[in-house]
Amino acid sequence: MSEQTPNTGSLQIYLRLLTYVKPYTAYFALSLVGLAIFALSQPAFAKLLEYFVQALEGESINLLSGLGYDIPALWLIPGMMVGIALIRGIGSYLGSFYLSKVANSVIHDLRTSMFNSMIALPNEFFDNNNSGHLIARVTYNVSQVTAAATSAIKIAVREGLTVVFLLGFLFYTNWKMTLIFIAALPVIALVVSFASDRFRRISRNIQNSMGDLTHVTSESINGYREVRGFGGEKYESDRFMAASATNTRQSLKLSKADAVHTPVLQFIVSIALALLLFMVLWVKGDASTAALVGYVTAAALLPKPIRQLSEVNASIQKGIAAAESIFAMVDEVPEANTGEYTCDRVKGNLEFKDVCFTYPGASSPALQDINFTVEPGKTYALVGRSGSGKSTLASLVPRFYNHTGGDILIDGTPLNAFELKNLRSHIALVSQNITLFNDTVARNIAYGALSETAEEEDIRLAAEAAHAMEFIKDMSNGIHTMVGEDGVLLSGGQRQRLAIARAVLKDAPILILDEATSALDTESERHIQAALNEIMKGRTTLVIAHRLSTIENADCILVMEQGRIIERGTHSELLANGEHYAKLHKMQFHEEAPILDPVTA
Repeated sequence: MSEQTPNTGSLQIYLRLLTYVKPYTAYFALSLVGLAIFALSQPAFAKLLEYFVQALEGESINLLSGLGYDIPALWLIPGMMVGIALIRGIGSYLGSFYLSKVANSVIHDLRTSMFNSMIALPNEFFDNNNSGHLIARVTYNVSQVTAAATSAIKIAVREGLTVVFLLGFLFYTNWKMTLIFIAALPVIALVVSFASDRFRRISRNIQNSMGDLTHVTSESINGYREVRGFGGEKYESDRFMAASATNTRQSLKLSKADAVHTPVLQFIVSIALALLLFMVLWVKGDASTAALVGYVTAAALLPKPIRQLSEVNASIQKGIAAAESIFAMVDEVPEANTGEYTCDRVKGNLEFKDVCFTYPGASSPALQDINFTVEPGKTYALVGRSGSGKSTLASLVPRFYNHTGGDILIDGTPLNAFELKNLRSHIALVSQNITLFNDTVARNIAYGALSETAEEEDIRLAAEAAHAMEFIKDMSNGIHTMVGEDGVLLSGGQRQRLAIARAVLKDAPILILDEATSALDTESERHIQAALNEIMKGRTTLVIAHRLSTIENADCILVMEQGRIIERGTHSELLANGEHYAKLHKMQFHEEAPILDPVTA
């Protein structure tokens, strides 16, 4: 997948992130109050040192005299130290906890929004984007936003307010000397701006390389049998090493940029501080020693928050780059669902009128001039060589892809007029590529919307109809046994039967069988074919078949070649014609004929 490089500025991205903060405004305000209290403790500490020097020089401290209290400095200054520490602790708790609460809630909403957007995207999106990059967006990229939205924002707000309050104290104490000190700010801003751009650019590269790393790992895990069976261990190790090395190089670039950025910034601040100390010693004026000590202390407290702000900048820029990627996913155009027509149950009259379809970016059409009508309860079979367009045609019915020409109608209503979820509720699909979830047998049969209405007895009956109870009854927990990731604990035939049971339970008026018996042995196929023949009764059925023996009883067989229907008729009619279907049948008959040894012959 080619990662997008959005041009959205940092401010716009943060403003968009703030829209996710709106539901938690009260908590966010409370956290800001806490962080402000914490930041105020810094100039308060500088002022406390001023009072301490006054007390050492024998001056009286009339801090509370206006309130009628005259507390000796011996007790007042230590008491103020404890009070500042207590208030600082309360502010730190309020700021840290409630900002973390807001940030984690925002991340949850953002992650949910991204996932909900992803599962509503059209098939073309998943065809054009590899799973590794998508998984990296949901996991790694979101974790980067989490870091930017929790610890990074906490430091940014807390230390930012600390800098503001310390500068305010410096201006209040001696504004002339402070003007000299802040002359370094434009240089600091320039360094931060340059570093921010570099941090964002490198962070995008890190996210891309992390997507590649996830992709290689995912493929190696999912295809571990092929890796071992074809001796691909070294090849996969080399792929992983190359992806990991790229990720490492980008991470080191980020560390290098951060390592240079922070000391440069500290050096600039130290020069400004040295200049300030020179001015204090050179132009003391009428200021008391206590006031100057307080002033220099406040100035000396500035480098630490500025340094922390510079260090947190890298995390914030990584979060911005990750947020760009997440918002790119959220902003993807969802699957078109403009239809409004709904009905409880269609009769199942399926009609194709001059249907054409071309895959996005393809130079030639995958389907051309498809015309046929399947009456309710009838079975039509699609046969042909691999790549002839059979599965593509079947994918148009549930609108996994939208036809680009002609029209497809169910009971006279165009597919595009149906509300998408309602349309798919009328269609049951069993494909050759079975997807099972890491859940129980029962939940895999009663998956999705079926789980809301199906009773346990209904699930058992569906499993029996698909001849699945033959192996389910021998499992440790029956239909409540876990099947493992993608049904790894089941054989191919068992997985196929669960998929058929799922279709039986759905009880849809239109049934699509895409190589539904391809993973079964001959014995299992006989059982499953009997089950399929039973559930096909009264349903409009499209069968995509590789084994021609399984479709001999179809009401009509459509022979496809290069996206066109080149022959149609019943099994006996097509054999009598002696053309394409007859040749396919003869070829397959010879392939499947048993090989006899000479003695038997």
